[in-house]
Amino acid sequence: MNTDSLQKLQPIFKQVLRLRVVLFLVLVALVYGFVVWRAHVLTNAQPDQSAINSQTSAAKHPQIDQATIEKINQLKDSSVNVQTLFDQARQNPFQE
Repeated sequence: MNTDSLQKLQPIFKQVLRLRVVLFLVLVALVYGFVVWRAHVLTNAQPDQSAINSQTSAAKHPQIDQATIEKINQLKDSSVNVQTLFDQARQNPFQE
């Protein structure tokens, strides 16, 4: 740039320097507003049906075969200590 164009821009630079605090506050307000708007958009977003279907099909359902159930029942019936343990677990399932 030559000196002539710098002298033409000098009043603009002075004006910007005088308003730098206001311009900074406007910039911060714009960034804050954008962040709040994006947070609002993202919290209200709903998944599409294909995403729901892919997640539900990926979930595996636990299965216990009948022989295992019968073996547990056999063991439960054969021991008084195990029966007491099962009864306590039924009464308070969250106790360790």
